[in-house]
Amino acid sequence: MEIQENAVYTREECQELLKVSQSTVMRLIKKGIIRSAKVGKQYRIMGKELIRVVSPELEDKVGKIYNKGRHWLHKGIDE
Repeated sequence: MEIQENAVYTREECQELLKVSQSTVMRLIKKGIIRSAKVGKQYRIMGKELIRVVSPELEDKVGKIYNKGRHWLHKGIDE
């Protein structure tokens, strides 16, 4: 599936396109990495936002947020 710049995607579609978990998509939205609009109880994301997120400039920032969340989760389990 190809990301269309002017298409509007749901959270589930973004999850599928980016090949990440639901919690990762929500974390990226809540941290402001992926800009979205909330319509009712659902998020809508523009295709150009997804293209921006997979660009090399943001890759490191996204990775750091992901690892920080992973570290927090595992820290709680290990203790």
